[in-house]
Amino acid sequence: MLEKFTSVIGQKRSALKELTLAIWSHPEIAWQEKFAAAAAKEFLEKSGFSVTVGCFGVETAFTCQYANGDGPVFAIASEYDALPEIGHGCGHNLICIAGISAFLALASALKESNTPGKVVLLGTPAEEGAGGKVRMLANGCLEGIDAVIMAHPSAKNYTDGGSTANKGLEVTFHGRAAHAAGCPEKGINALDAANLLFNAVGAYRQQMPPAALIHGFINNGGAAANIIPDLVKCRFYLRTFDEKIMPELERRFTNMVRGAELMTDCTAEIAPFREAYRSRRPNTPMNELFAETMEKMDMPVIRVTSPGKGSSDFGDFSQTIPGIHPSFAISPAPTPDLVSHSTVFRDACATDYAIDSALKAGAAMAQVGWNFITDENFRNEVKEDFARRN
Repeated sequence: MLEKFTSVIGQKRSALKELTLAIWSHPEIAWQEKFAAAAAKEFLEKSGFSVTVGCFGVETAFTCQYANGDGPVFAIASEYDALPEIGHGCGHNLICIAGISAFLALASALKESNTPGKVVLLGTPAEEGAGGKVRMLANGCLEGIDAVIMAHPSAKNYTDGGSTANKGLEVTFHGRAAHAAGCPEKGINALDAANLLFNAVGAYRQQMPPAALIHGFINNGGAAANIIPDLVKCRFYLRTFDEKIMPELERRFTNMVRGAELMTDCTAEIAPFREAYRSRRPNTPMNELFAETMEKMDMPVIRVTSPGKGSSDFGDFSQTIPGIHPSFAISPAPTPDLVSHSTVFRDACATDYAIDSALKAGAAMAQVGWNFITDENFRNEVKEDFARRN
């Protein structure tokens, strides 16, 4: 069936390349992906499918499906949001066409073979620090779906090893403004409180559980050098591979904020600034089939045995139904500076090699979906692995 998938995708390569480069050239940050959603919709409609944009509580989400009678339901996720300032430095323009190509290939196979089953394409915006999938999930996007997959660009081809859970918290310190030279004793320095918080986080790292990370930045640090800052905001990510320790991590962080208040006479509020992401729980049978299929296309895959430190809202998907989030290489010979969320990575995501790699990942995802729909033994293995991990 792989030959069938690569043939279907190959026939659409020129149009898929045009689509991904158009999205790459028009980067849109979370919740603003109107161009990308419209471009994907136009492409899919020209391919003969009906598309709904603005679904599951998200204006820039879309869904498209092909059903052939009753049978297992397999979903493919497609991202297309960009990073602030950098643009597509995470390569979501490639995720978009990888997902669309997988959908086209799997739908074609179901139709031509008259095989019972359904494939659903989910356009999932706002992954970068906003949680589009979390919101879509809360609004029922996975209801009636049995398994889900997506693929992400990287320096090399990897199976999905998992990821951290992630909670984003904003701390706002309130002080009292005063002239920094003329009467500093009349001020209460909110920036001092923020600096003490960062020092406390740094000191905690020695005793922090190995499965945890805390990092942040000051996003509002004051107005001028001669004014005692009376309002300072800082944002932090609390991450952990083990979700059971997140409450303790948050408790310690909250105590650090309260300590900074006491030492400076400031007051503070702590509030989430984005959706929390759950850790990703990859499915072993799906992972291995994806890797084996990529290798049939001369794309050697590294089997990952431990979770990565990053986070994704796909984690919420993978804890709801069986799913994987493997990676595909965007360069034949990666250099040390080819790292995600960089301009070097962004530029590589517009190359022919990256585009062809994304389409091979699309064929591999279609193969996983085909086996899930048509092979009861494989489907049972997937479900058993999911039950064991949850």
